[in-house]
Amino acid sequence: MRARLVQLVVTAAVPVAVLGVLALVLTGCGGQGGLQSAGRTPNAVGPVRLWPDLPPATNPPIDYGETDTERIAGIEVPDNDVHRIDPLAVVQAEVRAHADARSGADGLYEETARAIEACGTDRSRCPVLAPYYRDLTGNGRDELIVGIRMPDQQLGVRVYLAENGGLTRIMSTVDQVISVELAGRDLIMRVSSAGIPGYEYRTAWSWDEQQRSMLPARDEIVRVKPPGTGATLVPAPAFVSPTPAPAPSGSPTPLPVPAPVAPEVGP
Repeated sequence: MRARLVQLVVTAAVPVAVLGVLALVLTGCGGQGGLQSAGRTPNAVGPVRLWPDLPPATNPPIDYGETDTERIAGIEVPDNDVHRIDPLAVVQAEVRAHADARSGADGLYEETARAIEACGTDRSRCPVLAPYYRDLTGNGRDELIVGIRMPDQQLGVRVYLAENGGLTRIMSTVDQVISVELAGRDLIMRVSSAGIPGYEYRTAWSWDEQQRSMLPARDEIVRVKPPGTGATLVPAPAFVSPTPAPAPSGSPTPLPVPAPVAPEVGP
């Protein structure tokens, strides 16, 4: 009989305790009005396919050469260390291997190709810029980043990966750039828009393990402020890799990332 009475008392006490907890939750922090509605939740709208009867294209789009890679003939990389090779010698080897290339990944203006060959005797007019080094592939070693000045304010950007004692070009592009930046393991190119005044293009080139090359993984059009209105750029999402690699010695410092704002804590 005593055991049964104890069981009844405990069973009756449980709902009382639960009600006490619910009362605390409903009253909120400090008893300031309790729970409040945040408003009506908008209805979820799924994607709608337009022209569902339209047959898919069977011919592949035009190949712009984003995935073109090439082993640089005649260049040896001791210990797969790109710091131990001459960037000018790399570009000159490419020019000699494709002397007549005027378009594509190897394309250079004839006057640019001649100036590159003359760099050995006149570095002051050499179109090959000072190199940068950064681990863009995540393999723990630096890649070589080279810029080549061209006519009409164009800049060629090429990236080289050291592997198996040699060198492979994993990126090559040419454009009229505003700037070239590094953020984590992304190489970001900003290009002004000729057809849309007040806007610029931003392309983030990222290493793709499956293609074994740098691809233009993210591309966007960003509105910019007119000159003389303070800051140049309208705030936009920054291109920052999720796990930035530490900058090795001699590499440019990555762009600063804004510190996260601490969330407000309720009473």
